[in-house]
Amino acid sequence: MGETWNKKERQKKKDKEKKEKAEKMRERKENPSKSKSLDDMMAYVDENGNISATPPDPKKRKEIKLEDIEIGVPEYVHSEEDQFRTGKITFFNHEKGFGFIKDLVSQESIFVHINNLPGPVNENDKVIFEVEKGPRGLSAVNVKMGE
Repeated sequence: MGETWNKKERQKKKDKEKKEKAEKMRERKENPSKSKSLDDMMAYVDENGNISATPPDPKKRKEIKLEDIEIGVPEYVHSEEDQFRTGKITFFNHEKGFGFIKDLVSQESIFVHINNLPGPVNENDKVIFEVEKGPRGLSAVNVKMGE
């Protein structure tokens, strides 16, 4: 069986792309000035964690004792102040029974379900609440109406 017109066109296209690729490769070999040297690609991190093109000044280097480096997670002290947060209800869907509270301190948006509310609420109501880790993220519980 002979080649169809489609097969011929596909083969022409492949050949054309191969030629273009070979041409680009040949140009890159002839003109290596476009590629960067290792020094041009090098980036440095300063003492504040910012990326810069110049190496840090060795005179500004600070010595740190090995004993001062703390490895591990520091002990978390659970305090009563951390439990209650204040926020404002930014969205509430009365039909579906859920909404979101924006924490006034951290500006986090926290999910709240109608079962955790003391009564009917409206958007922009100030509330006091506790945060609990739910299956889909943070969730507000023990919600009380604020001032």
